[in-house]
Amino acid sequence: MAEHGPEQRDLFQTQAAGLYETIVGTSGISEDDPRLRPEHELRPAFDLLVELGLLQLDKTTATWVPEDPSNVASRVVSPLSQRATTLLEESSEWARAFAGLQQSWRRSPMAQSRGPFTYLHEGAIGPFLTALVAEAEEEMLTAQPQAGRDPQTLAAAALRDTAMLERGCSMRTLYQHSARRSSVTHKYVAAVTSRGAQVRTLDEFFNRMIVVDRRVAVIPGDSLSVALAVREPSVVAYLVDVFERAWERARPFTNKESSMMREIAVEQRAMTIRMLIEGHADPVSAKRLGVSPRTYAGYIADLKTEFEAATRFQLGYRMGQQGLSGHEDVEPDDHGG
Repeated sequence: MAEHGPEQRDLFQTQAAGLYETIVGTSGISEDDPRLRPEHELRPAFDLLVELGLLQLDKTTATWVPEDPSNVASRVVSPLSQRATTLLEESSEWARAFAGLQQSWRRSPMAQSRGPFTYLHEGAIGPFLTALVAEAEEEMLTAQPQAGRDPQTLAAAALRDTAMLERGCSMRTLYQHSARRSSVTHKYVAAVTSRGAQVRTLDEFFNRMIVVDRRVAVIPGDSLSVALAVREPSVVAYLVDVFERAWERARPFTNKESSMMREIAVEQRAMTIRMLIEGHADPVSAKRLGVSPRTYAGYIADLKTEFEAATRFQLGYRMGQQGLSGHEDVEPDDHGG
């Protein structure tokens, strides 16, 4: 079966899937059905279902009957997954091929004359990070706020980071607590921790950062499409210190969460209270907690229920009556290593 791209997937999602569900409901569609005429708007969707193998013609009844999607999905998805894996492996090989050249450049007099700050724009950011991690010799520190990294980005990161770990480098990654609710993030964490990486989560908001060998740090620029590579030793040392302080307050991220989720829920509740008291807008508060606005609205609803408040004003008043600030001590817990 030929590979199918974005155009076919869009047609599948917007029209073909609905047509398939209709056909399933009627146990088939006749060959002379008006929807199958060449001029009908659903004809391309029908043709795609036939091409995918989701419809088969029963010649005895002149009826197109639906097939089990689970028998078809693997024939469509597997070639795409294999292609993605091949591309990821190829990009990793290219990164390793460039690593030796980059190390030679770093040791050359020309590199010493380069400025301590480099701005990276849009498409240059990913290749720069891939090359930087590929030449790591000892350690990588990463801070990743929010859990919004898509599966493709995390898959690429997993391949890149596990290759670095297998070379003997160490790695520590810091997420927000909300990352524990992401199944994709759990898979990434399992992949890197099985090779020796350490991952923790924190209730506080922090900016994205990557530090390699304590010599180069990559931090956000003045917009989402810009990053800044920092080589100034004193600035890199300061950023490492910020990371270490956050790391000490964070909690280990494991795939056995039951023993820690209560404490994490308490910390997220406290931060929600702080956001309310400080008067942040909901989108800002949601971002600082690393959750969607809808999830944040759920946190507020839970607090209203807890304090028996019908409005935010009542909620604030009743929290004030109890002297809550969101900075109350949380029950001590062994954060582990």
